[in-house]
Amino acid sequence: MANVRELNDATLDSTLQTAERPVLVDFSATWCQPCKALAPTIEAVAQEYGGRLDVYKVDVDEAGESSLRFGVSSVPTCIFFQGGKEVDRFIGNEDLRKLKARVDKILGG
Repeated sequence: MANVRELNDATLDSTLQTAERPVLVDFSATWCQPCKALAPTIEAVAQEYGGRLDVYKVDVDEAGESSLRFGVSSVPTCIFFQGGKEVDRFIGNEDLRKLKARVDKILGG
């Protein structure tokens, strides 16, 4: 996933606080089949909205503290942040059309 960068417990907070654009964080796990199914959709969004939306991935097995703090109890869970605060989330797989509609709403149309 060339356009999706990885974060962990040590880098998530600072990334969210210093982000100049809205952020999408995909909380997932390497063993999760729905996460693997969602990955190409997340990558497509990262590529299409590059420069307007920052897209990251967090492995819940490697970032347990962050997963707990953001209430991630199942994967995949995708959370949108703006100004360091959560503005939207979805759990499970979502098709590209629906995900783009969410992104467009967050970006203001």
